Amino acid sequence: QNKARSLLMIGEVALALILLIGSALLIRTSLALATVDPGFDATNVLTMRMSLTGPRFLTSAGVESLVRDGVERLRSVSGVTAASATCCVPLAGGYGLPFVIVGRPLDGPSHGGGGWTTTSAGFFEVFRIPLRRGRTFTDRDDAQAPAVVVINDTMARQFWPDGDPLADRIVIGRGVMKEFDTEPERQIIGVVADIRDAGLQNDPRPRMYVPQAQVPDAVNALNVEITPMSWIVRTETDPRVLSEAIQEQLRQASGLPVSDIRTMDQIVSRSTSRQRFNMWLMSIFGASALLLAAIGIYGLMAYSVEQRTQEIGIRLAMGAEARHVRRMVVFQGMRLVLAGIVIGIASAAGLTRFIASLLFGVEASDPTAFIAVPAILMTVALVAVLVPAHRASRIDPIDALRYE
Repeated sequence: QNKARSLLMIGEVALALILLIGSALLIRTSLALATVDPGFDATNVLTMRMSLTGPRFLTSAGVESLVRDGVERLRSVSGVTAASATCCVPLAGGYGLPFVIVGRPLDGPSHGGGGWTTTSAGFFEVFRIPLRRGRTFTDRDDAQAPAVVVINDTMARQFWPDGDPLADRIVIGRGVMKEFDTEPERQIIGVVADIRDAGLQNDPRPRMYVPQAQVPDAVNALNVEITPMSWIVRTETDPRVLSEAIQEQLRQASGLPVSDIRTMDQIVSRSTSRQRFNMWLMSIFGASALLLAAIGIYGLMAYSVEQRTQEIGIRLAMGAEARHVRRMVVFQGMRLVLAGIVIGIASAAGLTRFIASLLFGVEASDPTAFIAVPAILMTVALVAVLVPAHRASRIDPIDALRYE
């Protein structure tokens, strides 16, 4: 019976250690994500979506006309410092397309691929995305102007490691689907800083920004059909205070309602909600396991002391000192705890590999977690063992010899 109870306690300690190490890794992941620079300033930015319905918006000119009118109205709202429209808000999904660099030898269907975002003038100003080289879009980049594109740092480094991307032109998406058959050659006019558009835990990927006014009509019609347009507005103070005034201006410009009204802070927070949920879930399980392990250790040692009352009384009657009795009980309990910790560490080293995909900024074999968590568990276990050990050292030998 004692062996069975000991094995149960060892298993309990091992399981608690596995859960605690898992929760420690996820806590460190959550802390690391909180310090990640997304590449844009989410403070005081309001976003809202608008589904463009009707033949007016099947052409790029129709959409651009709405965008210009809407942006002009938004900028007239007191407290608004910048406004723009885009197909894809950072961290809220987007498109990916291949591209070909004009004049460069081609071994396959394309030279590479990257994210594709349609924007109007003011997009980079709303998100305060730094410009590295060249320029960004202006209202002059319309359908009559030469076709242009802005790329990000990652794309520039990857495909122009020793060259100047501003000297080249690219063709985006041609051959992927018939809507892109009329896609023109676009001059690269600027390089902007990277943003983590695919999630804070993912490295920036190549990205291309195209002016909304220069999107081919067929591509625009497809884009309008499958994706609502997003309005983005930067304000001087909390953007939710100006939400009603902003919505009213957009209704006057389009006659259409807006939906999914969120601040960029909410979008950033939502992008890490899965990691926070996993962290809290594992933390609750780990804390529960730690509490149960402490109760189990205390209960087993208290029961063991009670079962050995006569033996302890005899030891004391024959001259054993109280500190020797305490040491005996503590050694008995901590030996089992140590066995559970060794098994738990070995098990955790193998099992944490299964949550490696959930981690960011920390390795599955992080030494801090594998050292700190066992130390915490050992401390809790020592406290749980010391209480019955102290009680054992205070047993009266006469009462112990009478005990049945």
